This record gives sequence, structure tokens and C-alpha cells, in this order.
Amino acid sequence: MGTPVPEERASEAFTDAAAEAAQTATMAFRLMMAIADAVRRQQLKKAGKEDELPDAEKSAVEASAEIKKFLPDDIATALLEGADWSQLAQQVMALKNAGVDLEAMLPRVGEITVDVRDQVVANAEKIKREGTEEWEKALRETLPAGPVREAILSSPAWPEMARDMAAMNDRGVDVRALLAAAHEEGVGVDQAVAKVLAAGEAATTSRDAILSYGPLTKELDIPKDLDLEDRARALRQLSVGPGENRRYMRMVREALPGAERDVDALVTSRQWPLIAARMAHMEDKGQPLAEHLARLSKDTSWQEGPASQIGRRLLQAANDALRKPVGAPVEPRESRARVDTAAARSTSPSMDPTKAAVKATSAARDAPGVAAHRETGPTPTPGKTK
Repeated sequence: MGTPVPEERASEAFTDAAAEAAQTATMAFRLMMAIADAVRRQQLKKAGKEDELPDAEKSAVEASAEIKKFLPDDIATALLEGADWSQLAQQVMALKNAGVDLEAMLPRVGEITVDVRDQVVANAEKIKREGTEEWEKALRETLPAGPVREAILSSPAWPEMARDMAAMNDRGVDVRALLAAAHEEGVGVDQAVAKVLAAGEAATTSRDAILSYGPLTKELDIPKDLDLEDRARALRQLSVGPGENRRYMRMVREALPGAERDVDALVTSRQWPLIAARMAHMEDKGQPLAEHLARLSKDTSWQEGPASQIGRRLLQAANDALRKPVGAPVEPRESRARVDTAAARSTSPSMDPTKAAVKATSAARDAPGVAAHRETGPTPTPGKTK
């Protein structure tokens, strides 16, 4: 066999790049379907329903028609020829059976996969692969707290999703933009499945979410179904990864050398995930956590009082230390104004659905509220992607 001429090598390189772009687009499609399917499963689990996937052969035929109708030929072909097509087809048809309008969803997903394909063609530079902890951070930075973010992190497919994100990132894809678009579809899936399961039943705010509104959650994005009883789930809901949580606990210990028992009371307290979430929020904004935590050793007023309540006092002191600007003078304990948390919750702008459940008993009406949850914007108009 002769050596390929430059024109042949260029043609082969173009073919390889096109194939890689199509395969990357199918990764994006699989990722979005995995997220949508994770949200669907989460809804069924909450409702106590069994997850029964439709027949594989029948799904393959029906889903094939849907895919060919709404996706470009190169991406559709790559999907249909993939080794996991049977499983993917079941996910697609399970979404349809759960109440998701595929004729509205698939055109939007098609547009996103085309963008991914074009990004790969336009950008061939590679960067170092990042692990799952980096993508947990990316999720927190990109997606608001809520059912979609929790479904992603608690899904058995999360490690595979993270690997796909890293692979697409290596190929020049803007993964954060992809996640933002996928979140909108996930919200739509969540609402569609919830509508079928609950038949219009209004979502309720958990007791933990109600009782947490106030100084501990100011400026934080708190999910309405916050569950502090389950430590692992609460951290997932607040998008604090296991590695991040361990690092934050270590930082508090370093700020209070010799006070191991007191720190243990803090990090094992029910509301510790809220402190960890605040530290993650501050870290994302580039704020110096160590300098804020150093206040705990300068103002030791939290040590005064019954030993049985040391964890609660240190929790409040840590929250105060994190919220106050670096360099602010330390106020004597007796000069600090008492905070009426019931009044603070009653005046929170995000408490409208639950005001009847929490009545303020104080005249303090000027307590700052919690930032309202972010809302999903309008979705693009359906149509076949070119």
C-alpha cells in the first residue's frame, strides 16, 4: 500500500473530525436523556411507584421514528448504530409514557446536540481531564438547587455523566452552557411527570426548609424539600460534594486548634450542611474562608453557656463569622442585637407558599429575607433541526 498523499490525509482527518463531532453530539444527547431519566425516576420514587421500562424491541422501533424525525441524519445515525441504543430507546419511550411531550422536547435537544457537534468541529484543542468533584462544583455553579440538581448527583449514572462531561470539555464543548440547557429540559420533565403522578397537587415546603429560613440561609439557594435528617442527601441538595465537605470541616478544625470536642459538636449538628453550603457559596465568589473563620478564635463568646448547647452556639458564631466582611471589628457579645428568627421567616420573600404555617411573635418586621429561587426561562420553539 502506498503512502497517502496530502489530499488523502486531509480527507481522512476531516472524516475523523466529523465522526468525532457526531459521536460527541451523541454523548450530549445521552447525557441529556440520562438527566431527564434520572428526574423521571426520582419522581416515581417519591410517589412510591415502581419504575417499569417499556418493551425494548417495541421501544427501539418507536423511538427510532422519533429520533429520525427531529435530529440531523449524522447524529440520528450515530445514535441508532450505538451499542446502547436499546437502553436509550427505552429511556426515550419511558419519558413519553410518563407524560413528557417528545415533539416539544426532542427538537430542543436536537438544537443543543447540533451546537455541541459544531463546537467540536470548530475547537480541537484538548485540556486536562477533570474528575467528578470538579463537575460537582460545575453543577453547583451552573444549576440552581432543586430536584434536577439533586437527581443528577444522586443518580447511579452520575460517575458516567461526569466522565462524559470531562470528555466533551476536552473536545472544546462549553459543558456549563450544555448543563444550563439540560436543566431547562430537566425542569420540564420534572413538571410533566409530577403532573401525571400528583394530578395538580401543590408542592409543599419541608419543615427543615421552613425552619432554616433566616440568617443561616440568607443569600443561599435552599431547595423547598430540604431534608436535614439525611445528612448525605442534604449535602447533595445543597451541591456540596463529599470532598468539599471534608475540606470545610478540616478548615474549621484548623481555625480552632485545641477545641476538637467543640468542633465535633458543630460538624455533627443537624444544620452543619447549611454552614458547608455557605462556605461553598463564598468559595465560589473567591472570598477568603480562613480569614473569616479566624474570628472564631478571637471572639470566644460562643464558649459561654451550657455545655449541652455548645454546638448550637458555635454554629451561630460560625455563620456570623462567615457573613461579616473581613476586617469588620468584633462586637462585644452584650452589644449584639438579638434576632427573632420567627419574624425573619415571616418576612422572607420566598416564604409566600408557607406563611400560614409560620407565624411571627415579634414586632421585628425588618429582618432580611432569603433570595427568591431562580426561575427557568422560556424554551425555544419546537422544530426540526437542520
